[in-house]
Amino acid sequence: MTNTTEHVMKMLATARIVPVVEILDVTQAVPLAECLAAAGLPMMEVTLRTPNAIAAIASIASAMPDFLVGAGTLLTPGDIEAAAEAKAKFGVSPGLTPALSRASAEANLPFVPGAVTASEVLAAVEAGHHQLKFFPAEQAGGAKMLASFRSPFAALGIRFMPTGGVNLENLLDYLALDTVFAVGGTWIAPRNQISRGDFASIYENAKAAVDVVTAHSAAAL
Repeated sequence: MTNTTEHVMKMLATARIVPVVEILDVTQAVPLAECLAAAGLPMMEVTLRTPNAIAAIASIASAMPDFLVGAGTLLTPGDIEAAAEAKAKFGVSPGLTPALSRASAEANLPFVPGAVTASEVLAAVEAGHHQLKFFPAEQAGGAKMLASFRSPFAALGIRFMPTGGVNLENLLDYLALDTVFAVGGTWIAPRNQISRGDFASIYENAKAAVDVVTAHSAAAL
């Protein structure tokens, strides 16, 4: 599992932004993936907040094997099993329990569990997880909170994927933190734009985000 996890996390860290989406209509799953890939973001986290989420993941995984499709809002071991069966390439949860950790290992699914407090971070590391979701990011203290985590947890090699309230305006606040490996972006492909098939707007959202990441990376050289 280690090599698979390392490969997936490297891809997420290279992109720096992971579109987080809700898909109601399975027929829009592949067009959405094609749109994001064309804009320079060949990945997404499909949240299990809609009845057709698993079917959407399976559709993308089958049609676009090189696209990094993940499953989000994994709340139970059953969710992890379903995501793995649908060929999701990674999983994300707003929290962590021993059962979720075991299920992700058994399913060989690279897993990003959630942690927003010091105790939750330590519990995640104790369970073997070093890439963590920070959710809801803005409500939990935002980039300033993550910056305050840097010193006390430096020895543990933890890196975060903040999600929730992140947008184009505050994106750089998070990207500037060396403990942030990627950012979950719900603003890139909003549910209403997906539902009405407004892929032109989604493309522009994704391209604008990619441009910010590119400019930030260039400035850091």
